[in-house]
Parts: sequence; C-alpha cells; structure tokens
Amino acid sequence: MASEIHMLEPMCLIENTEEQLTVNQEALGILSAIKQPVVVVAIVGLYRTGKSYLMNKLAGKKTGFSLGSTVQSHTKGIWMWCVPHPQNPGHTLVLLDTEGLEDVEKGDNQNDCWIFALAILLSSTFIYNSIGTINQQAMDQLHYVTELTDLIKSKSLPEQDGVDDSANFVGFFPTFVWALRDFSLELEANGKPITADEYLERSLTLKKGSDMKIKSFNEPRLCIRKFFPKRRCFVFDRPAQRKYLSKLETLREEDLSDEFVEQVAEFTSYIFSSSDVKTLSGGIIVNGPRLQSLVLTYVNAIRSGELPCMENAVLTLAQIENSAAVQKAIEHYEEQMNQKVQLPTETLKELLDLHRPIEREAIEVFMKNSFKDIDQKFQRELGDQLVAKRDAFVKKNMDVSSARCSDLLEDIFGPLEEEVKQGTFSKPGGYHLFLQKKQELEKKYNQAPGKGLQAEEMLKKYFESKEDVAETLLRTDKSLTEAAKEIEVERIKAETAEAANRELENKQKKFELLMEQKEKSYQEHVKQLTEKMQKEREQLIAEHNKIISHKLQEQERLLKEGFQNESRKLHQEIESIKRRRPPQKCTIL
Repeated sequence: MASEIHMLEPMCLIENTEEQLTVNQEALGILSAIKQPVVVVAIVGLYRTGKSYLMNKLAGKKTGFSLGSTVQSHTKGIWMWCVPHPQNPGHTLVLLDTEGLEDVEKGDNQNDCWIFALAILLSSTFIYNSIGTINQQAMDQLHYVTELTDLIKSKSLPEQDGVDDSANFVGFFPTFVWALRDFSLELEANGKPITADEYLERSLTLKKGSDMKIKSFNEPRLCIRKFFPKRRCFVFDRPAQRKYLSKLETLREEDLSDEFVEQVAEFTSYIFSSSDVKTLSGGIIVNGPRLQSLVLTYVNAIRSGELPCMENAVLTLAQIENSAAVQKAIEHYEEQMNQKVQLPTETLKELLDLHRPIEREAIEVFMKNSFKDIDQKFQRELGDQLVAKRDAFVKKNMDVSSARCSDLLEDIFGPLEEEVKQGTFSKPGGYHLFLQKKQELEKKYNQAPGKGLQAEEMLKKYFESKEDVAETLLRTDKSLTEAAKEIEVERIKAETAEAANRELENKQKKFELLMEQKEKSYQEHVKQLTEKMQKEREQLIAEHNKIISHKLQEQERLLKEGFQNESRKLHQEIESIKRRRPPQKCTIL
C-alpha cells in the first residue's frame, strides 16, 4: 500500500461496545501503511453538538463522519479518517471523531472518561466542541479535564520528590482548541471588543476563596491553564435556520450564514497551518505505525485495568522500532556487501577495507531508526549481528576462493596427473623431470588471476595430497643415489617447515586484522552513539526548558491574580522539574 493514504470514508478505530473498548484491526492496518509523519486532530464534546460537521470540513468533504439528525448520539467509540494534509506535502492528516459525551442512553460515563483521555493522548491538536458560551455549565461539562490525573500517567513510577505526576502533562499534551457553536454574544468586555482567544482567557480567570463551591469553580480552569499552555478559541454563529440544522450536510454553502462560513474557514485555516506533527518526548516524530502502536498500548492498558502511561507507551514503541532498526541495518549491510564486494578478494585486508564503510552506513541506519535504546541493548545486538555477518562474509570469501582455486588446480595439474598415471615419469631421471613439470605448472597457477586469498593455502593442500606420488617417483628413480635422495628428503622437509611457518604468520596476521577491525568497529559505534545521545540530550533539555517556561508563565499569571497558594504549589513543581534536568554528559555503557 502506498505511503499516502486515500480513505474514501471514515472507519471506526476504537469501538465502544458493551462498555468495552476494542481496536479495529482493519483501521490499524491502514495506519501501519502510513510512513509519513501524521498530524492528529481529535474532537470531543457533548453528543449532538455538531462535532462531525467540523471534522468533515477538515477532511475537505461535505459528508463522511456521521452527523445524524436526531437527539441520539451517532458516533460510537473513536472514528478515524486519514487524508493527505492539504498544506504540508509528505504529511498525513489523521482526523479522530469521538462519540458524544454524556449520552443519557449510556448511563455510565466511565467510557466517556476513557474516550476523552485517549483523544488527548493520541492527538497533537485537541478540539473541545460545545454549544453556547463559556459559562459555569460549560465548565462543569468539561469535568473530564479534572479527572485526567486519575486516568493518565506520564511516568511508570512516581517521582521521588513527591511532586504529582500531572506536573509532567504539559510536556506531551496537545494544543487545546475550544470550538463554541451557536455563539450569540457580542465579543466585548468593558465596552471594548475582544478576540475569541481573549474571551477564553477571561473565562479561565480564577475566583478567590477556599470553600467547596469556589474550589469546584477553579479546578477545571486551573487544569486547562496548567495542562494546555497553548490554547485557542473559535466562535461560530448558528449556521442556518433551526429547521435546516438536521440537514446541514446537504445544504449548499450559499444557504449557510455568511458569518458561519467565514468562521469555519478561519477555523480550518488555523488547524491546517498551526497543528503540529504528533511528537513524543525526545522529539520522536509519529508516523502511521507509531500511532498504531500508541493506540494498541493505550487501549490494552485500559482493558487490563491499568492507567495509560506515556512513558510505557514510548518504551513499548521503542522496543518494537529498535528491533526493526537492527533488522533494517543488517539488511542494508547485506545488500551493500553483496552489491559492492566482488568475491573473492585477494587479501583479508581488502575485504575488511570494503566492509568498514558499509558497516558505518549500517550503524547510521540503526541510529536513524532507533530511539530510547535503554542501556544500548539493541546497539549491542546490532554489533553482535554485524560481527556475525562480517565473519560470514569472511568465510564466504574463503569458500569462493577455495572453490575457484580447486577448479583451477584441477585444470592446470590434471594433465600432469594423467602423465603420472601413464608412467611418463617412471624411468631414470623421471623424478627431476616431474619436479620441473610441476614447477612450470605452479608458475602458471600463480600467474592466474582472480584466485583470491586462499591461493597459497589451496596449492599447499594440493601438493600435500600428492606427496605420495612425489615420494614414489623419488624412491624409484634409479638415476639418483641414496645420498641424493636423502638430500632431497631434507629439502622437502625444510620447504614444508617454511610453509608451516608462513601459515602461522598468516593466521597471526588474520587475527591481528580482525582485532584491529573489532576496535575500529567499536570506535565507530561509540562515535555515532555519542553524537546521537548528544542530540537527544539537547532535545530533552529544550523540552525541559519549554516545560519550565510554560509553568513560569502560569506562575506569574497566578501571582498577578493574587493566588499565592496556587503560585507556591506551582513553584514547587518548577523547582522539582529543574532538579530533574537531563544529565550534562552522555553515558555510554
């Protein structure tokens, strides 16, 4: 399937049936085929508030996500529509439409909480859709945001300093967009016009006091301010006369309110231009397969009674991708070695010199496709596999050379063997005649090209296999005295000893070359790992500083509003986060 997906219509991604969440395997298959970075936009809100209409507009379609025309909630679970991003070539826009919250027919709102939490965890832009104004009723309906601390974890283990886990939410929560439908008020304050964003910020102002009513008033506002530092608001007039609202998807644009059309255009323009690519901690860009893994990890956690955990999801994803990164690197190594290395090589050094840059490329492939390789487990696995593959090529190089030399020896020395069988050398002076002929053929063999690094070894083995022939000819040659024969035997012993010494030297050189290669390979791993870890550290420091910056801005706002207690709590969070600053140095195990 091509990387760019063209879904003709939405598909259910997470089914909500019998109070249980189930992942749709067909939808996962679509995600797995999207190799492009994904921009994930999710929308939630009360049922029958027109969420699906906005999502269809983002998809560039009039129909698709079910709008429904009755008081019943239509969308069940989370539906997905993947379309090419209209403004960013090479990116895919993933639209997630959720079932309406607080449907009276469901009775239990626990699944609503999970749908809300999943929409936040999966998206890079989170749209909350509501009707009317931002009043206390609207805030009460947004109670799910106050429950996120009981639904989501950022870390698998609690922080040792005792600071609440939710202090980390700001690091991975999406942009928050509040879409106010059928908005009928004038956007003004104190007699002066204000923007929709200013209206939202004014609506998030806290009240002073400590009773339960004020605490209930402040809590959702504090959560939105703390968890979603990047937030926008869009207001929409009623799109048409009430009698036409049930047929909104069939209405022509000229039948809609001019203000509504303009507001929808402004909304979609912002989503297209400002929604970020879904990114995980450490600057990890999410594509289709990674989003698929997140969906599975989060839903499986919920089904097993655990809380979805961002850290665990990233580590689970890392295990999958790092294992795949090892395989990609090994496949690259094998492909390049087979393409660029012509076997047999004349020496082991020649093979290792060819191997080295290809090994470096393979390590680069791994580094590019891996992340959060805890304790360098997968890099060590890659190193072991590269050594095994290199050794396999060394052996194959020897085998190819041995086979070629064996064929060549048979071709060159075959006629000599035939002459021996026919008795050509079984006569006085035949031994020296045999040696002369043998030396001529040996010279011919040595001059033949393309034998590879086993040329000398195969010649030695061949001569050893024919020693009995030479011994017989020497022993039966009547032209030689016994003394001459003894001298010849000693000469042969000396040649054999010299050949054995050369073989030992060659083995030592081979060992030294392989040890040298092992050290160079290790240094290459260290070099690339150090560079990667430094980049990751810089990314973590940037994220760390960004979190602190957001919290400092919120602390400053709380101080200006006179909320010293809340400001002190936030100050404690900031100091705790500062103490957890990424290490200054990269540690390689």
